[in-house]
Formats: sequence, structure tokens, C-alpha cells
Amino acid sequence: QGQVEESGGGSVQPGGSLRLSCTAAGYNCMAWFRQVPGKEREGVASLSEIGSVDYGDSVQGRFIISGDTNKGTLRLQMNNLKPEDSGVYHCAAVNRRWAECSIRHDYSAWGQGTQVTVSA
Repeated sequence: QGQVEESGGGSVQPGGSLRLSCTAAGYNCMAWFRQVPGKEREGVASLSEIGSVDYGDSVQGRFIISGDTNKGTLRLQMNNLKPEDSGVYHCAAVNRRWAECSIRHDYSAWGQGTQVTVSA
């Protein structure tokens, strides 16, 4: 399997949008997690090789995950961003049965992370 690398992120005002991208060759499950200092890591969204997706409750309806794990590409379109969405977003990947690709399962390969800041 290959390295996990993210791109995108940055600063935006509340209500704005950002898009993250990730590459990770050789995995059938890919996902986004976010980390805020002092809080537990939170699962954001996941994608399996058959296209099944899973979202965290706090981003459901605002974020859209897309990509093709067979090609090792993943994107996260983040809309209507809120200050509480701020944090370091990590792309992650793992090889598991597609039914176990959700953010509720463990991931083994991680990117360095990219900062997302939402403030007025």
C-alpha cells in the first residue's frame, strides 16, 4: 500500500465551503477524521470500494464524500461550515471488508493532516 497524502484545507468564514483531497493507493476503505486539541478524534465520513458511504452525525447533510478507492482518490466537500468544524483533518485508509469501512471501525494508514479553520 502507498502513503496517505491530503491537500486542501485553509481558513473560511462561517457558512463558507472548503474542499479536501486525498490520495492513498492500495486500499479499499478510505475516510476522513478530524482532531481538535483536547478532544477525541472524530470520524467525519468514509467511502468503500463499492461506493457505500458513512457520515458522522455532526456533518450529515453538509459534507459530501466522494472518490474512487480503486484509484486511491478521495475528496471531501464541506459546505455550510461552522466554527465547530475547525480542526486538523486527516485522511485515513485500510483494507477491510467493505461492510467494515465505516468511520466506526479502525483505520491503519494515516496522512499528516491539514488544518481547517472556520471563524468570522
